[in-house]
Amino acid sequence: MGTRFLPATKASPKEMLPLVDKPLIQYGVEEVVNSGINNVIIVTGRGKAAIEDHFDISYELEQLLESKNKTELLKVAQQISDLADISYVRQKQALGLGHAVLRAKELVGHEPFAVVLSDDIIASKTPCIQQLVDVYSQYGGSVLALMEVPKDQISAYGVVDATPVNGSDSLFTINNMVEKPKAEDAPSNLAIIGRYVLTPEIFSCIESIEPGSGGEIQLTDAMKYMLKTKPIYGLKFEGKRYDAGDKFGFLKATVEFALEREDLGPKFRDYLKTLSL
Repeated sequence: MGTRFLPATKASPKEMLPLVDKPLIQYGVEEVVNSGINNVIIVTGRGKAAIEDHFDISYELEQLLESKNKTELLKVAQQISDLADISYVRQKQALGLGHAVLRAKELVGHEPFAVVLSDDIIASKTPCIQQLVDVYSQYGGSVLALMEVPKDQISAYGVVDATPVNGSDSLFTINNMVEKPKAEDAPSNLAIIGRYVLTPEIFSCIESIEPGSGGEIQLTDAMKYMLKTKPIYGLKFEGKRYDAGDKFGFLKATVEFALEREDLGPKFRDYLKTLSL
């Protein structure tokens, strides 16, 4: 529902909040496209029609830009609708991330697939999903994106009990997962963030579990169930993650992404230096 961003999200999906000049969800779609994935399924709900409109062709806008000879802006508009082959499936009730993933079962079929949560924005040289796909290609099992989290923040995440693979400091075999543990009960400081590559067995696992806290079907519970029969790996990815579902995280991402832009960075940096902070 995007309640942390009210009133901005009262009538607009939080996924459409602009980070500099692109909505949050576009960063996620571009990440998977840059990882070689061209078929995208977006799980939507009531009040999120703006997402479909954003990735659709806007004939009126394109005609207007063409008539005014604004070729660069026309190219930007066309690139959005040409990004990927996008399908949509509705989650009629907000019954948890596991339930949202399950809604895509018929469209995914019997193939491995990636899951991206659009309020986790990741800046990296190699797209985070590509890093996970590379691990999947080598080991053939589901892969979760992990990051180290300070102890005083660990209770906000799903946390893994994991064993390094062949002494690696970035690749792990997952032994167990704990959803939002107390700091003293956390099995490690490695938290799961919103990037996954999952094998299709996850669907039967989601169907086999009972709803958890708040009556929601948790993806973490389904992955724990899958651990009984299938290995799951965790990768401490290379890159920086921003929690754009949080106001402070969103502000940090906005500032840092703007500073990286060639067209905005120099002017914005000069402006920031004039502020009395």
